[in-house]
Amino acid sequence: MLKRTYFHFGLRARYCFKLNYKRWISGSKINLQNVTRSKENIILMGSPGCGKTTVGRILSTKLGKPVLDIDDDHLEPYWGMPVSDKLSEVGSDGFVNAEGEALLAFNAENSVISLTGSNPMHSDGMAHIAKTGTVVFLDIHMEDIIERLERMKVNRIVGQNDGTSMSEILKYRQQFYERWYDARVICERNEDPTSVAEKVLNKLSSLESSDSQGYVSTRGLDLGDKQFNDVLLKGLADDGGLIVPRRNIPKLSLGQLSRMVNMSYTERALRVLEQWINWRELRPQDLKKCIDNAYNSKTFSNPDICPVFSLDGNQFIQELFHGPTASFKDIALQLMPQLFVKAAESELHPTNYLILVATSGDTGGAVLDGFTRYADSTKVNINVIILYPSDGISSIQRDQMIAYHGGNARVIGVQGADFDFCQTNVKKIFSDKNLAEELLRTHNLKFSAANSISFGRLIPQVVYHVTSYLDLVRDKVISMGDEIDLCVPTGNFGNILAAYYAKEMGIPYKRLICASNSNNILSEFLQTGCYDISSRRLSKTVSPAIDILVSSNLERLLYHLSGEDHSMIRDAFTKLQHDGNFDVSPVVFERLKESFHADWCSEEDCYRTIKETLSNTGYLMDPHTSVGKTVADRMMSDRPMIIASTAHPGKFAEDILNIFGRSSNGMTPPEMVMALQELGPRPSEQESLMNTLEKNTMGNRRVCDSNYDSLVSEIKSVTDRTL
Repeated sequence: MLKRTYFHFGLRARYCFKLNYKRWISGSKINLQNVTRSKENIILMGSPGCGKTTVGRILSTKLGKPVLDIDDDHLEPYWGMPVSDKLSEVGSDGFVNAEGEALLAFNAENSVISLTGSNPMHSDGMAHIAKTGTVVFLDIHMEDIIERLERMKVNRIVGQNDGTSMSEILKYRQQFYERWYDARVICERNEDPTSVAEKVLNKLSSLESSDSQGYVSTRGLDLGDKQFNDVLLKGLADDGGLIVPRRNIPKLSLGQLSRMVNMSYTERALRVLEQWINWRELRPQDLKKCIDNAYNSKTFSNPDICPVFSLDGNQFIQELFHGPTASFKDIALQLMPQLFVKAAESELHPTNYLILVATSGDTGGAVLDGFTRYADSTKVNINVIILYPSDGISSIQRDQMIAYHGGNARVIGVQGADFDFCQTNVKKIFSDKNLAEELLRTHNLKFSAANSISFGRLIPQVVYHVTSYLDLVRDKVISMGDEIDLCVPTGNFGNILAAYYAKEMGIPYKRLICASNSNNILSEFLQTGCYDISSRRLSKTVSPAIDILVSSNLERLLYHLSGEDHSMIRDAFTKLQHDGNFDVSPVVFERLKESFHADWCSEEDCYRTIKETLSNTGYLMDPHTSVGKTVADRMMSDRPMIIASTAHPGKFAEDILNIFGRSSNGMTPPEMVMALQELGPRPSEQESLMNTLEKNTMGNRRVCDSNYDSLVSEIKSVTDRTL
């Protein structure tokens, strides 16, 4: 019966193939030059009934490679009997070993190979065949597989015993498929085999094409054959530009996104990040381990990691502050340090690293927590220096950072400076070749970055923008494909740029709304196309994380919207540095207006929104989220609006108490946070924030003068002491 089932499925596959192949071949626009020239095998893996054999035949004809079915073309000749007879002879328990031993004798090259559903369950056999090529996992929805097996009248597969359902067996097998694949193809529900084959070809083409691999600077420098690990370690390009992938932004269809609706945050994160990171640069299995380490109950206080819930009417809040430092920065910085450590450990010639970060308040604490959590146990020496404007962040943000001061971590306040000064001078230090050569010579030390100028810090943020939309679909607020709006309080433009990447991947955002405080350079630019800071002075506000005039990640956005015009980007940001302004072309400005909208709010508006929201909904927002809600209120439509809540209100307890007329004089930071809870708000107190603030930080407060030479002197002093 088992053998007959395979035979009949093959007949149906050949019929489907003949019916659709001609139309499909003529309509395909995939460049297969790099796929066909490879001598490696293409190895198709997946559950029984997922269509490996049919897809393999289509790929074979398209690529001009032989097709080999492990069942028919290897196991049966090797055993001298039908697969069904061998299964009856040795039973389910013995079949996997027998199959694996046979697989060890398999040798082929330049072929399309369709594995059996149980091959991946034998480690040695699978390791043997995986070395011969690229293992492609056909990730088919389980219900589709069960329906196919029922139509094929398959009622027994390897491992199925009395009382064990087909779904239980298929779920059990998933762990083995997840262990071995190089490239995952997310298949839509009831997707035709020809369409699946085209997805496989697209995936292989993107893996093999030299045009789609590697990275470049927004200002024109080609990083050659540098890969993801190199980009992580480097941070900023040598020409002062920001690093971006050479290839186009990856896409996910609505059907593929639908597959992710009922998944956990970690499952979604893996599937999104796999689109950005070539498996040859970082194995999916290694990426999965890092994701699982980053997002769990030990590091995040909410099981959904970034929960979305209804605030009022058609407005929804995505809480991005459930990580250890109560800021949205934790979401990237619980993952990125792990990836950085793996990259540093993989170097042929180990190097010491200094992570140099300018912060407007939240990034510093998240960087320190992430790197002290994951870098302490590595053999690579990784130091962290955080520079912050000494009078430009909240006292709680300051004390939270200083609690990490010591060991290989240093937190330095810059007197009389603002964030723009700190960020500009960090970039200047990165570009100082003499300093770099001196530190490499004396301490075998290189600089790197961990704020959003690092591409490795930026892409984990794409995940939570994808997942917020999927949550609304899961909760039946919208249907897949419905448009929504997103409002993000924006300073350095990294958060909303990640939302743009999510939109380009396929999330149906209608409007990406940039919300600014009185330092409204971004909203002015998005409304006029002119970026002009020549006569602007930074204002101190109660939302210090967006007290920024020079928004670094805007450079990446303009690079994409200009059609990757390096010279335009280089000229614009050189002009900004020298003259304090630049204009974009009418074409780029029109492209900006297609997706981006912007507005700003005063301090008074921010205060009023905090009060009214607490009164109307019982929800207490931090000042940055209040900036977002104030702007969102003005731009409501009939579409749902998600507001990104970027920090827990406890991080700004002093300012919020003052807004409600409650004095914080004489209070310690922990006492301020406790007093805030007397307002009876949601969200509840952040335990990890309290634990950090209860540490004595008075002796660790270090400051330096706001000039370049002083910053360089501090860096040399730190490296002399720690290396």
